[in-house]
Amino acid sequence: MKLLKRLVATVGMGMALTTTMTTAVHAQEAIKIALIHGLSGSSFEAFSKQAQTGFEMGLEYGTGGTNEINGRPIELIVKDTQFKPDIARAVLAEAYGDDEVLLAVGATSSGVTVGMLPIAEEYEKILIVEPAVADSLTGPDSNRYVFKTSRNSSMDMQAQALALNPDENLYVATLAEDYAFGRDGITAFKSALDGSGATVVSEEYAPQGTTDFTAYAERLFNALKDKEGRKVILIYFAGGGDAPGKIQAMDPSRYGIEISMGGHILPVLPTYKRFPGMEGAVYYYYEAFDNDINAWLVDEHMKRFGSPPDFFTAGGMSAALAVVKALKDAPDYETDTLIATMEGMSWDTPKGEMTFRPEDHQALQDMLHFKIKVDDAVDWAIPEKVRIIPADEMDIPIGRNNQD
Repeated sequence: MKLLKRLVATVGMGMALTTTMTTAVHAQEAIKIALIHGLSGSSFEAFSKQAQTGFEMGLEYGTGGTNEINGRPIELIVKDTQFKPDIARAVLAEAYGDDEVLLAVGATSSGVTVGMLPIAEEYEKILIVEPAVADSLTGPDSNRYVFKTSRNSSMDMQAQALALNPDENLYVATLAEDYAFGRDGITAFKSALDGSGATVVSEEYAPQGTTDFTAYAERLFNALKDKEGRKVILIYFAGGGDAPGKIQAMDPSRYGIEISMGGHILPVLPTYKRFPGMEGAVYYYYEAFDNDINAWLVDEHMKRFGSPPDFFTAGGMSAALAVVKALKDAPDYETDTLIATMEGMSWDTPKGEMTFRPEDHQALQDMLHFKIKVDDAVDWAIPEKVRIIPADEMDIPIGRNNQD
């Protein structure tokens, strides 16, 4: 009997020691996060690089510089989609499968990102969409594993509509890129004008990479020139080609037509000096948001890079801070637990508070109504704050209802 008691005691001590060692090992096990972005093959590379910088700075800020959460170091694995949907799907599957990441963040192009959504569902792992914009990314073809920290087209366009002060005297013709970003944006813009009395008289869609906008502009002019009231061409382009400048060069003002557009990244804002006084809406401008996180981001970005943070930098930081908040709050890191933690979760960002809407996992957030100011001492046109448009002032349609 004494021998049996000693054996039981020995086994018990061994089990306790094993448990302690396992806990210690688990405490040091890295939390793997994949950052899936296009880093080659497109002019949108600049967006990806900003988002990555912001994400890394967000992890730094959110963890107090330790790069650890609950005693576990964060390992960031970066993969290049080359802006190709098939490669994006392959590298995301590789991240979930071979690399065994806890979750992934990406991607840059809406057209590429839409192809990644089923991969998250197949592997039953979380995909945080940043910075792709299209509404469809949280729409009927999305799934419960997808969360979106980036703004969506409805936010862009509801804010843009509010900046235009629409009424029955407003006539708008639109020009957008012919893919998910552009088409979703114009659909959202028309929805935002419902009930205002304003009229969309024409829609034009140009392929990505278009450089000659002559025919598009002539059709837009013809649709607007005979209208009595305020006449606006709304341009919704993310890429190059300088559609606003080329259309402006055709002198729409001779028909009483003005141009309106949302904000853009800092390297593009020098071109906005051609549009003094133009009003529009944008996701972020570094001088417009007054909070501690944004102050830290602006100060540190200036110290490290000699320039202020851009809006995809702020977006990347917002995504990282969402990850940190979720991983600090979740009782465990099972996917279902993380989903339950993130649904309805609010967290602080450089733009202020964001909240994941439980129904479709879109992050609700404020937008900036700006007026272009030209200052010869500043290299770019300044999107000077008219006001912050609060999230609850915009009626953002629910995409997929994950609660069903």
